Amino acid sequence: MTLRIAVPNKGSLSLAATEILRESGYRQRSDSKELALVDTENDVEFFYLRPRDIALYVGEGTLDAGITGRDLLLDSGAKAEEVMNLGFGRSRFHFAGPIGRYSSLQDLAGLRIATSYVGVVEDYLFRHGVDATVTRLDGAVETSIQLGVADVIADVVETGSTLRAAGLETFGEVILDSQAVLITRGGEVPDDFEIFRRRIEGVLVARSFVMMDYDIEERYLDRASELAPGREGPTISPLGKAGWVAVRVMVPRAGSQRLMDDLYSTGARAILLTDIHACRL
Repeated sequence: MTLRIAVPNKGSLSLAATEILRESGYRQRSDSKELALVDTENDVEFFYLRPRDIALYVGEGTLDAGITGRDLLLDSGAKAEEVMNLGFGRSRFHFAGPIGRYSSLQDLAGLRIATSYVGVVEDYLFRHGVDATVTRLDGAVETSIQLGVADVIADVVETGSTLRAAGLETFGEVILDSQAVLITRGGEVPDDFEIFRRRIEGVLVARSFVMMDYDIEERYLDRASELAPGREGPTISPLGKAGWVAVRVMVPRAGSQRLMDDLYSTGARAILLTDIHACRL
């Protein structure tokens, strides 16, 4: 049975989603006007949909899985479940109002809040026992206060420059930390989905790790292995030079340069870093 996957057709999630799918070995569209694509080699059909609609299609079982934002998933109220963080499309949601006017969540009681994410905001207010009126506005919501439609807005905040230009500032705690996620309809997923999930996971791991090779005298090997133990331990091979071994180990990409310095100080030589393009753990 062909696996049916939803992919964002535009916006900030689209390019990164297409890229991770290509790195996972799947065909992707070359024309942004294509609405669907069949990858016959992998028995997968991709549907390019509005990011906001993806959770609904997956939740209803029309499609088997999809890539969307956590914010869009939660806002939709769909019967879909988050399977995996994908590490891109990160954003934070905040309340914002006129500079100096509000300082805490409790200040929202009885106010009008404009947002593009009514479901997310209403759920947050309910969980914190705050009674306020939430109105959906699509697109930029910053002008809603100036136009008298709302007292406060709830929106994605990146640098805050857009808010400042509108005379607004954030207040209170973060409403939601969001990023791109892989979603399914829970237990009703075809067996082939596990292959798809492992491929995506393999790319994510490959992006976070590098392969490190080095030569070292056997007497220093224990100390070097403490610094870089690897996933299941290093691969160790004898060298032609007496008393020396070659070591290969997978290490986190973050901090790898410092690790090279530490290994060199321990006695390692000929230290090399190699990118990993995909893996299965």
